Amino acid sequence: MNIKQHLFINNNWNEYQKESLMDTTKCQLVLTFGCCDLITNPEIFDFLKQKYPNAYIVLASTSGEIIDENVFDNSLVATAIQFENTGIKCIEREIINNSSYETGLELMNELMAEDLSFVFVIADGVKINGTDLVNGLNKNNLNKVIITGGLAGDGAKFINSYVGLNSIPKSGNVIGIGFYGKKIVIGHGSVGGWDEFGQERTITRADKNVLYELDSKNALDLYKTYLGQYVDELPSSALLFPIALKVEEPHGTLVRTILSVNEKNNSMTFAGNMPEGSRVRLMKANFDRIIEGSFSAANFSIENFNIKKPELAILVSCVGRKLILKTRTVEEIEIAKEVFGNDTVISGFYSNGEIAPFNSITECELHNQTMTITTFAELP
Repeated sequence: MNIKQHLFINNNWNEYQKESLMDTTKCQLVLTFGCCDLITNPEIFDFLKQKYPNAYIVLASTSGEIIDENVFDNSLVATAIQFENTGIKCIEREIINNSSYETGLELMNELMAEDLSFVFVIADGVKINGTDLVNGLNKNNLNKVIITGGLAGDGAKFINSYVGLNSIPKSGNVIGIGFYGKKIVIGHGSVGGWDEFGQERTITRADKNVLYELDSKNALDLYKTYLGQYVDELPSSALLFPIALKVEEPHGTLVRTILSVNEKNNSMTFAGNMPEGSRVRLMKANFDRIIEGSFSAANFSIENFNIKKPELAILVSCVGRKLILKTRTVEEIEIAKEVFGNDTVISGFYSNGEIAPFNSITECELHNQTMTITTFAELP
């Protein structure tokens, strides 16, 4: 596996991995993460297409860009990958009329093959119903292929996010990247680090990802009682107080982030579904545990999959963690790098949601407020 990275910041391209032996005409995949203004700039796409003419070029907007042990805003990170013994296939679909489930189903059906080893998914982070998407991805995944990925961001505005394959990104898109062959080895880990508090309540009225009532009381009014000074900053302040959603074992607890609130009907819209009858609790930040969560995710992604020295690690961390950590944000990247060492190329972005299994035996799930890490190694 040969990897080359580019950082575009302050109107300049900066090249990483200068010693890379990559033949740019043989590069199969370019993962490109950047702020909304840059990722939709035609000049960015033209540069990458000219440099990597035969590659799938995947582009997604973010709430922060990750390269090596650094976190940037208002930048763009492109990671070009030339595999030696692995095939790549990319599919792009548009979400139409809330068709998140059908989109996930279609992506997996088109990517599925006997030698499919792994799927990485990047989806619009505003228009998507993440739970329906992963349910569609899991439906016909009879071979239990590992699926990870993330939802594009827009700097915590939750207005429009952008995803594109071999073209200028636009809102509403989902991309599935299939990795084929037995030589690719994949690891993954997804850990939060938030503390639960307050009374446990039951969802008594909801419609998919729209929540109306907890314990037969207005959910938005109950939620506001916990926010104090942050109540006037909704919906952005909701990133500081996510919801713990209790689900059946072996899954445990999912974390859900509020995307928007509707004052007219007193409802809250989440990134994933909030099933009626489920139990929930409020969550708050624990700075040290959030950073330790990154360490745990990195460790899990190598120790549980026998990957001693990953060649590439893609970090997808929730924008809510970034808003909480602020100047300490870089610490969760640095601690992951300590686990991997200097030989692992690191890329990634801050997201509106993360996609990964809970552990090595479960199907993929939609997560919020986690650090989700996917590690790659290619056998000779």
